[in-house]
Amino acid sequence: MSRLLQGLVARLTPRRVRMRLTLLYGVLFVASGAVLLAITYFLVARRSGTVLFTARGGRVDAGAPDAAPFPGPGSGPEGRLGTVAEAFRRQAARQHQEEMQHLLVQSGIALAIMSVLAIGLGWLVAGRVLRPLRTMTGTIRRISARNVHERLAARGPDDELKDLADTVDGLLGRLETALDSHKRFVANAAHELRTPLTLEHALLEETLIDREATVESFRANFERLLHTSKQQARLLESLLTLSGSERGLEHPEPLDLSAPAENVLGARRPEAGRRGVGIRARIAPVPVSGDPALIERLMANLVDNALHYNVPGGRVEFTTGIRDGRAVVSVENTGPEVPPDQVARLFEPFQRMGRAAGDGHHGLGLSIVRSIAVAHDAACTARARPSGGLAVEVSFPLRGDGGAGNGRHRPRAARGRGRALPTGTSP
Repeated sequence: MSRLLQGLVARLTPRRVRMRLTLLYGVLFVASGAVLLAITYFLVARRSGTVLFTARGGRVDAGAPDAAPFPGPGSGPEGRLGTVAEAFRRQAARQHQEEMQHLLVQSGIALAIMSVLAIGLGWLVAGRVLRPLRTMTGTIRRISARNVHERLAARGPDDELKDLADTVDGLLGRLETALDSHKRFVANAAHELRTPLTLEHALLEETLIDREATVESFRANFERLLHTSKQQARLLESLLTLSGSERGLEHPEPLDLSAPAENVLGARRPEAGRRGVGIRARIAPVPVSGDPALIERLMANLVDNALHYNVPGGRVEFTTGIRDGRAVVSVENTGPEVPPDQVARLFEPFQRMGRAAGDGHHGLGLSIVRSIAVAHDAACTARARPSGGLAVEVSFPLRGDGGAGNGRHRPRAARGRGRALPTGTSP
């Protein structure tokens, strides 16, 4: 029965806001008018205003409850006078009743007329109030990916409608930035994937065209194809990691930062020896919550970047610890001088210093670091070292300090020196 009643109410309720506002204005006016009519009727009915005179020259109100009646009908002059007075009093009561009925009817007619006028005025006022909303709705409907740069740019007093328009403009600005980043990301990814595909096509074509090809030439071409295929696989793996980390964490796990740090450093010490780069590690146990695989990938990318962009005889300093109530992973390296104004750009996809084709690096390492940090509610800062190289620090919430985020928390403000990196997710 309740569901049937709710369904009936839902069907009878107007769907347009303007109609609902008009009905609300009309109902409020009718209710206020009815209350005012009832108060007026009560006050008028309480005091009749009809005055009669007694035989002795006194006066009484005919409508008063304590009015003294004339003597009843009798044989003397006073009896006849009392009969006349009683007739006048009854006539006054009938006249008062007719006047009250006439007042009620006339007031009801006036209330009905004003109710119609109130509904009409309510319709006009509701349309005037909702006009800015209709304008904003029409503008938003016209905005698409091609003209996302347009804004509502509402003018007027700083009221709720102005706040709504400014909020929508801010949302459109963030959407425009995200779309631009997405376009750049797709263009860069297509370029990075097209280069190895072109090389593979050239190698295969060369093998087919060369009629004097030997087994050794076939083997050399196949080795180059295999190397190119491995580069493509690493690129696709990096893209998948970047995409997966931006969705946030579904099931964070408790872990100690020292465990993935030791794994990463142990696996990369041979390469550091081949490059002539020394690694200095200060690893302390630090409890956090998050995805162990993603955190290990973050550390691996930092160390790989520090080893690749280094100089013979250089060094890499790797540190885990606690600072200002946050779990900190810090990686510093020597190397070529990095312009301070280019530091933030290095954390964008496919951006790198000293770009070299075919070096096996696609410029996704630091962008993956930033994306994983955002997924863990971590703050990522970086600064260019005056003597060359880069210093990167990632600070995670300690376990028990709210835990790692689920991808919906905003990273806290970066602490310490350095330039704060953009905290938005990569496109």
